Amino acid sequence: MDFDPAIPGSLLASGAETALILGSGLGTLASGLEPLATVEFSEVSGLPVSAVPGHAGRFSAVRLAGQPLLIVQGRVHLYEGWTAEETTRSIRFLHRLGIKNLIITNAAGSLNPDFAPGGWMLIADHLNLTGRSPLHGDAGFIDMSNAYCPTLRERFRSAAAALRMDLHEGIYAAVPGPQYETPAEVRMLRLLGADAVGMSTVLEVIQARALGIRVAALSCLSNWAAGLSPRPIGHDEVVSVGRGSAGVLLALLEATLAEI
Repeated sequence: MDFDPAIPGSLLASGAETALILGSGLGTLASGLEPLATVEFSEVSGLPVSAVPGHAGRFSAVRLAGQPLLIVQGRVHLYEGWTAEETTRSIRFLHRLGIKNLIITNAAGSLNPDFAPGGWMLIADHLNLTGRSPLHGDAGFIDMSNAYCPTLRERFRSAAAALRMDLHEGIYAAVPGPQYETPAEVRMLRLLGADAVGMSTVLEVIQARALGIRVAALSCLSNWAAGLSPRPIGHDEVVSVGRGSAGVLLALLEATLAEI
């Protein structure tokens, strides 16, 4: 994999060991935090930049709950035409920065009738239905038994309980996109055990675990999946719900980071 960019000293200087990837519409969380340093994706040689609304494409070093935190505003996706290796270059970049803990967020469609849109789901496990892996061509075999760190998950659960926040927990299914699922596909995903479906995250998790980074992930349930609501699904709704849910995520992060 030919990706060996220069490391901006301003990001290294933050001393952050925890990074947060913000999904669609969740970038507003960073707007209320004063950055200690900011680096655009375009400033990192070889790092792809997304053209999808709601993905600003920058790294911001901040302090939250007294802890240094590196915020990744946006990501690139398979459906934009990037390869699995390209979509996970940001993870390898974070590893080179010294990141040891990674919190990943996304916007997802709810498949579970008990998980209403507007809420949050802590990911317990995933289904990789993209047909891709960022490790393709590598002879290493990575154990994914605990892809989502049990310790980090418990800390999020405890923080949610302290905040009296209703935090669901379930299985996330990753599909390539960019089209949303049909009602028949949604029924299939439910039979497979999925509670939410989206077009990101899983490849990032695989890459992070291959590098020894601990991972926790949360889905902002932005809409009902096809067939569960008479309303058509649109990206504008996804981004709008994400913006409205960013404040809840901020409170949860503040309560959790002090324990990481």
